[in-house]
Amino acid sequence: MDASYVPALAALGGAAVGGFTSFATSWTTLRLQMRAERIASSKARRQKLYKDFITQASKLYGDALVHDELELSGLIELYSLISRMRILSSAPVIENAVLVTRTISDVFQQPNKTIRELEEMIHQDQVDLLSKFSEACREEFEAALPI
Repeated sequence: MDASYVPALAALGGAAVGGFTSFATSWTTLRLQMRAERIASSKARRQKLYKDFITQASKLYGDALVHDELELSGLIELYSLISRMRILSSAPVIENAVLVTRTISDVFQQPNKTIRELEEMIHQDQVDLLSKFSEACREEFEAALPI
C-alpha cells in the first residue's frame, strides 16, 4: 500500500466517525425533547380534565346537598369526564373519581340539608368530597406518569 493513502484514509475515517457522532447526538437530543414534550402535553391534558371534573363535581355536590331532584345532565357530564380519565389517568385517580360520582348520586337520595346542617358539616370537615381525588391526582403528577 502506498504511504500517501494512510493520511487520506485516516482523514476519511475521522470524518466518518465525527459525522456519525454528530448524527447520534442530534438524534438522541431530538428524541429526548420529543419525549419531554409528550409528557408535558399529557400532563396539561390531565390537569385540564381534572379541573373540569372538580368544577363539575363541586357544582353537582352543592346542588345535591340542597335539592332532591337528580341533575341527570350533570351526572352524565361527570361520567363523560371519567371515561376520558380512563384513557389518560392512573387507576387511583379513576377509582376516586368514580367514588366521588357515586357519593354525589347517593347524596341526591338523602334529605335536603338546612343551612345549620351545612354549617355543621363545614365545621366537622365533612364537606370536602374531593380531597382524596385531589390527592390521587397530585400523587400521579409527582410520580411523572409515563405516556
